[in-house]
Amino acid sequence: MGSIWELDFYSRPILDENQKKVWEVLICESPTDVSANPESLFRFAKYCPSSEVNSGWLRVAINEAVEKAPSPPVRIRFFRRQMNNMITKACTDAGIAVQPSRRILVLYKWLQLRMEEVYPNEPGYQGGTNPSVRLDAPIPQRLPDALESEKWGFVTLNASDFAEMSEWDIGFGEAFPLSMIGIEDSTKIPGILLFSGRALPLAAWMSGLELASLRFDPSLNGRLVLETGATESWVLASTRTPQMQSEASSFEAAKQKASGVHFIGVQSSPESESFAGFWLLQDVVLP
Repeated sequence: MGSIWELDFYSRPILDENQKKVWEVLICESPTDVSANPESLFRFAKYCPSSEVNSGWLRVAINEAVEKAPSPPVRIRFFRRQMNNMITKACTDAGIAVQPSRRILVLYKWLQLRMEEVYPNEPGYQGGTNPSVRLDAPIPQRLPDALESEKWGFVTLNASDFAEMSEWDIGFGEAFPLSMIGIEDSTKIPGILLFSGRALPLAAWMSGLELASLRFDPSLNGRLVLETGATESWVLASTRTPQMQSEASSFEAAKQKASGVHFIGVQSSPESESFAGFWLLQDVVLP
């Protein structure tokens, strides 16, 4: 499997000599397993004048990044829905598959760092926020009947347990090094396990959705909502009893203590020692 990249192309809180917003493309490599070294992940940054903001400029920048990278990506992720057409065309013209996704953990941290340490030192910096265009999220969809799990339950692992994740028997999945988040080995990482006689088809379906996060939403009749892609969400399960709702609330509280880190596992039964699917996730508040 080749590398996956994360991309952002948007204006920054910097004005040029003509008092026009300076744009920038950021490209970085996604970690896909717990053993990845965050310091060795590929990164590329380049400013773009506002007068040249188009898919052609972006395509050239992507090609420049490909030339500098150790290897070309098999896919590029991006999260800004309002830039969908331009980014999709640029990536397609560059011959690279592209997918809207909120799984942009490295890019998210990099943007935060640049907002705090890089842009304020640039000529023409304008303090304050650099808001993105907010678009309404759609109502969570119901899972296809054939993919609903027969049983499910909340579980907890220590952060140190994930050091051996690369040795687990996993069919589909994705992870990232917890060192990137900076949480201690003793931190409790909450998660959910789904059990299904169709575990492999369920895991295969989930693997194509660009999983972002899982959340308990009391306002939606106590449903567990799986966030995927750039905007999509799915009702993964419902908490029908006060005890289940209490466990779901504890799940959310544990996520906050773990910097938003959590996981989803798919197994054929509680007795299984392998996973049809396993994803390490983190809540991210996008700009």
